[in-house]
Amino acid sequence: MRLTQIRTLSGTIELLTGLHIGSGNTEMHIGGSDSPVIRHPHTGHPYIPGSSIKGKVRSLLEWRAGLAGVNGGKPMSHTLLEKAPDKKEAKAILKLFGISGGDSLTEKESLEIGPSRASFRDCSLNREWIDGVRKKNLPLTEIKMENTIDRIRGTAEHPRNIERVPAGATFAFQVSLKVLNGETDLLPTLLMGLNLLQMDSLGGSGSRGYGKVRLTFDDGEIQEQFNNSQPW
Repeated sequence: MRLTQIRTLSGTIELLTGLHIGSGNTEMHIGGSDSPVIRHPHTGHPYIPGSSIKGKVRSLLEWRAGLAGVNGGKPMSHTLLEKAPDKKEAKAILKLFGISGGDSLTEKESLEIGPSRASFRDCSLNREWIDGVRKKNLPLTEIKMENTIDRIRGTAEHPRNIERVPAGATFAFQVSLKVLNGETDLLPTLLMGLNLLQMDSLGGSGSRGYGKVRLTFDDGEIQEQFNNSQPW
């Protein structure tokens, strides 16, 4: 097994609706949000963790391949490969995103699957968008109120506020793809997964309209392959 190339796919993620990726910080601050977004610790700017994109893309690919129920809702495991509806498709997902920590592979299996090929970078806000927002004295995030409707009384209850990065924000996107032994079959799967992400949503509360995104790639050839990578 030999590393023959590392391809870098770069581009832009544009938010078509507000995005919420939580920081996990449950501490309440005066005037703060009940549910803040994750921010860079030094700049204070919101960003998209690469792990959020990787997890969502893998999940969508596993749903499409019929693998979501094979491992009880957990990421696909190599030990359950025999139960996969399409073993070739399942192997491609394992090659892209890696095996689970509980998998114990023989030497032959390890050589076949190899290391995780895809590496998703954290996505920073584009400087041009930040500068444009600053010039207008606008904030980098918005606060959206949410509540629960009492079905009997028809009244709103349990109000809470959610911090989001607003629609229109743009992030620099990058993912690298290791190519081993000249393999060419993983890029189409990766692009299909990114297409599924664009069709679905990123971050929390996607069923309530959050996290609709549009991806554009710097490389025209990659953009064309992405546009043609329709999952169905």
